[in-house]
Amino acid sequence: MMASVLATFAQFERRLIGQRTKEALAVKREQGVQLGRPREMNTEAIERIRELHDSGARVAAIARTLNEEGVATPPGGRWHSPGVKRVLGWLETTAA
Repeated sequence: MMASVLATFAQFERRLIGQRTKEALAVKREQGVQLGRPREMNTEAIERIRELHDSGARVAAIARTLNEEGVATPPGGRWHSPGVKRVLGWLETTAA
C-alpha cells in the first residue's frame, strides 16, 4: 500500500514538473529567446543551396553539386536529398 501511495505522488510530481517546464518555455518564447540547439550551418552552404534552388535545380542535383564542390555539411559528412530539403524548408520559414 505504501508503494502505491509513493508511486501516485511521484506521478503527480512528474506532471507538475512538465507543467512548470511548459510554462517557463512559453515565457521564454514570448521574450523572444531562441530555444533549442543553435544552427551549425555555414553561410556558404546556405547561399549555395539558395542559388542552386533559385536556378531551378532539383534537390538531388543540389546535393550532388554540393558534394562535388566540397561544400561541408554541419557534421562534416556528405550531402543527401533530405538534408537539402531540410535547409530549403528552413529557408522558407525564415523568409516569411
